[in-house]
Amino acid sequence: MKALKKFDENFEEVILVCLLVIISCIMMAQIVARLLNSAFSWSEEAARFLFVWSGFLSISYSIKKRISITIDQLVISIPAKAGDCLRILAHVIMLFYFVYMVKFAYGYYVAALVSGQLSPAMQLPMSVVAAAPMVGFAFAIIRLIQELVIKVMNFGKA
Repeated sequence: MKALKKFDENFEEVILVCLLVIISCIMMAQIVARLLNSAFSWSEEAARFLFVWSGFLSISYSIKKRISITIDQLVISIPAKAGDCLRILAHVIMLFYFVYMVKFAYGYYVAALVSGQLSPAMQLPMSVVAAAPMVGFAFAIIRLIQELVIKVMNFGKA
């Protein structure tokens, strides 16, 4: 149970840090290669694809860490229970939005899968990149459900 809790708390963070390290290593290797009058044909494409994945995975990370962009002035200026209601409403709206978006992301993924298109430099199936929005939105849905449960359980508590 303790391992599961640790996994839940650090899942996105570990993946995002690994992606950042890999992107940094690829870019550093490309810089060194260019200094030696050589270059990798795949490095820019790999970094771009990893950046796309990190962007979509950061959605659920920001929900989990509660670092989404918000305007709290209204919530701060009203009674606590009303503020809690507004926060819950905001989470419900985001939940519906991501459920709506995951359907389109799935369609985008299936289209990329069916097309069989490969990336120019690495010959990687484009469906691997097209899966990023679907996975990112799905993780966001999971994190929003977790946050909603926490907010409902702590409703009215300061």
